[in-house]
Amino acid sequence: MPLPKLVFATRNPGKVKEIAELLGAHFEIIGLDAVGCLEDIPETAPTLEGNAIQKAEYVLSHYGVHCFADDTGLEVNALQGAPGVHTARYAGEEKDPNANMEKLMAALKK
Repeated sequence: MPLPKLVFATRNPGKVKEIAELLGAHFEIIGLDAVGCLEDIPETAPTLEGNAIQKAEYVLSHYGVHCFADDTGLEVNALQGAPGVHTARYAGEEKDPNANMEKLMAALKK
C-alpha cells in the first residue's frame, strides 16, 4: 500500500529530506516541485507564522493542494529581533547568504 503523500511548501530538497526523516516511514513528503509550483511564493506577512500561512494558502489557491509550510528567521536580541522575518532578504532581494552575513556582522559591530 502506498504511503500517504504530504506536500511541504518548499523547494528546498534539504528541508524535504529533514522532515521526511522526522516523520519516519508513515508518509511520503514531497516538495513544491512535485505539484508543479516553480515560482517564488510571496512572503509579505509581518511575522514568520504569517508567512507560513501565506505560503500554504497560496499553494491551495493556485494548485488546489493542501500542504503544510514553515518560515524561519534569525532573531538577534542585540538588533531588536532583526533580521527576523527579513532574514533571507536582509541584504537585498537576491537572497545572498554571504551578503546577509556581512550585513549582520556589520550591524553587530555597531
